[in-house]
Amino acid sequence: MRDLAKLPKAHLHLHFTGSMRLETLRDMATEQGVRLPSVLLDGDPLRVPANERGWFRFQRLYDAARACVRSEAGMRRLVDEAAADDAAEGSRRLEIQVDPTSYAPFVGGITPAVEIVLDAARAASAAHGVEVAVIVAASRTRHPLDARTLARLAARYAGDGPGEVVGFGLSNDERRGDTGAFSAAFRIARRAGLASVPHGGELLGPAHVREVVSALAPDRLGHGVRAGEDPALLDELVAAGVALEVCPASNVGLGVYHDAAAVPLPALVDAGARVALGADDPLLFGSRLLEQYEAARTVHGFDDARVADLARGSIAASRASAGTKAALLAEVDAWLAAPDDPPGPPASDHRPAGGAPGARAGEPVPSASRPQGA
Repeated sequence: MRDLAKLPKAHLHLHFTGSMRLETLRDMATEQGVRLPSVLLDGDPLRVPANERGWFRFQRLYDAARACVRSEAGMRRLVDEAAADDAAEGSRRLEIQVDPTSYAPFVGGITPAVEIVLDAARAASAAHGVEVAVIVAASRTRHPLDARTLARLAARYAGDGPGEVVGFGLSNDERRGDTGAFSAAFRIARRAGLASVPHGGELLGPAHVREVVSALAPDRLGHGVRAGEDPALLDELVAAGVALEVCPASNVGLGVYHDAAAVPLPALVDAGARVALGADDPLLFGSRLLEQYEAARTVHGFDDARVADLARGSIAASRASAGTKAALLAEVDAWLAAPDDPPGPPASDHRPAGGAPGARAGEPVPSASRPQGA
C-alpha cells in the first residue's frame, strides 16, 4: 500500500487552540502559571457522552487550553506548529479556523488578533511548504451582532492565498442561539467572496442540517455526518455541491458514534458526497489528519484509489486558487500512479510530535448537540 503521509491533501477542519501540541500546552501553562486539568495532559483521547453534560466537559477543557494562549508569540507558535504537523502528514493546504474574540484581550483587540494569525500563516506557509489560509468563526454563544462585526473584519482580508481569510464560520454549541439570526453576518461574508462554512449536523440530526442550509447557504458543512440519516437531504446536499468536513475522531470523542467503524464515511461517499476529512481538535481527540485517512483504509476498507478520491475531494472543496488545485490534483494522480511502497513501519509512525493514538467511535445518538470552539 502507498504511504498515506505522501498523499497530497487539504485540511479544512482544524481549530486554532485545538490544533495545539501537548508539549506546547504544557509550556504555555507553565509560562502563564495556569494549572490545567490532568485529563488535558494525559495524552488519552477525550470520550464524553453525546449530551449536554458531555459537551460541558469538552468545552471546559477546551476553554482551559485556550486560557493559556495569552500572547502574540503564543499565537504565532500555534500557527507555525499546526503547519509543520500538517506538512509531515502530506497536507498541502490548511484552512485553520479561529475566533479572534478569544485572544483579542491579550493583543489589543480583534483586528490585531486576526492580523497576527494572518501574518503567522504567511510565515508558516513559506517555512513548511503548506498553504495556510484562515477561516474567521463567530460563536453561537454570542450575540449575532458580534458575528456581523467579525464578518466585516474577515471581509477586509478576503483572498484565496496563504495568509488570507477564505471563509466565515459559526461554531460552538449547536443547541445555542437562533441559526437564522446569524444569516446577516453570512451575507456580509458572501458578498466579500468568503466561503460559508458553519458547523452543523454532528450531534444534532437532519432537521438541524436543513436549518443551517436554509439560513446560512453553506459551501461546506462542518461535520454534517448526520445528514446521512435522511437520504433525501443527503441527495440535496450532493446536488447543491455542499461539501462535508467529516472528522471521525471528533465523532467518536463526543459520543456520536461508539467506534470508528460506525462513522458513516462509506455511505456518505457512496451517495456522492464530497468529503474532506479533518482532525477538528487533535489536542482533545488525540489524532491528527493522517490518522483519519488511516482509519478510512484500515477500518472502512478504502483502497488506494478511494483514499485518493478523498484527497481529491478535500482539495476541490478548499478555497485554494485554481492553479493550486490543479497542481495538487496532479500530485494526487502521481501518488496513485506510483508503485506501492515496500513493507515498512505503519503510516502512523509519521505522526508529528504531540500526536496521540486515534479515538474509537458506535451508533448515532439522535438527541443532543455538537458544537466546537475555535
